[in-house]
Formats: sequence, C-alpha cells, structure tokens
Amino acid sequence: MGRLRFSIVRPSLLLPLLFNSSIQSTSPNAPYISPLKTLAFQITPPLLTPLFSSSSHTSPDLFFSTSRPFSSSSGPSNIVTIESDEELNSSLNKVQDDSLPAIFYFTAVWCGPCKFISPFVEELSKKYPHVKTYKIDIDKEGLGNTLSKLKIYSVPTFHFFQNGKRATEIVGADITQLKDTMEKLYKQD
Repeated sequence: MGRLRFSIVRPSLLLPLLFNSSIQSTSPNAPYISPLKTLAFQITPPLLTPLFSSSSHTSPDLFFSTSRPFSSSSGPSNIVTIESDEELNSSLNKVQDDSLPAIFYFTAVWCGPCKFISPFVEELSKKYPHVKTYKIDIDKEGLGNTLSKLKIYSVPTFHFFQNGKRATEIVGADITQLKDTMEKLYKQD
C-alpha cells in the first residue's frame, strides 16, 4: 500500500543554491532567466508536493480518522517544547545517559506538513505516556550548529530513541510510518 509523505527542506540549505548557482541558457536567443525564479520553480513544487513510497496513488492510512485528533479525551500530552540549543543538548544527553525512550520532533511554524502531522503526534504522545516527545522548532535562535550535527535538513523529522540510543529516523509527515514505528519501539505489553 502506498503511503503519503510530506517533507520540506530547510530554507538555510537552499540559500547557497539560490545565490551561488548560475543558470545558463544553451540557446543564444533564449531570454535571461533569474536563478532565483528558476530554482523557485524547479525546487519548490517537488518539495511541497506529496512523496509516494510506491507508484500507486493510494490515500494515507489515517488511523485516527474515526477519532477526533484535537480531542483531549486521551489524557495529558507528554510533549516538551525545546527553546534553546542548551535545552536540546541537555535533553539529548539525558535521554542517552539515562537510557530513556524518547522522540525528538523537529518542526517549523511555517511548515504545512508539520501542521498536518502535529495532531497525530499529540495523540501518539498520549497513547505512549512513558515516551517523552521533545518538540524543536528549527527556526529558534542558536540551533543551527546542533541541527547540522544532527543532520536535520527537512521538516518534519523524527528521531526515535530506545534504550538511550537513536533507533531510527522518519523524515516527512508519514502517519502510518510514525504509528508503526512508535508501536514497534514503544508498545508495552
């Protein structure tokens, strides 16, 4: 079954492409095309369109379709918002040193796929209260170096920790993959 996945590349990664590239026409009669306009046309649409994991165009498994994603009936959320580089590094160290299960959810306020998946992250954090979810806005001041070290190039990105070690990563808003990964790693019998 095909899965719908959305992802957006960090704008800071596109800047070198926008300002250091030269696009030359092979025809002397062709009009000049600005690198900025060309890259915006060539890069933006694929980044904002769904990515399918198979050639079939099936709809995503909206496993919450029978529930209300904005409902608070499942109990309290277990999401901690990270506000600084120091908090991010401290949280990563705590998870690793104490061998804790955790999810680091990298997002941005301007990211459509992040807004799409956010209610599902909220519901899953309620379903797995023993797993702390750390929500990191990639546009917070001072996070650039740590994000680069962690290789966060697109949002949303999820890093899953089990026994203090990074077990896997999901890039994009793939609800089925998010649900399956959490169940595999964090389901308690």
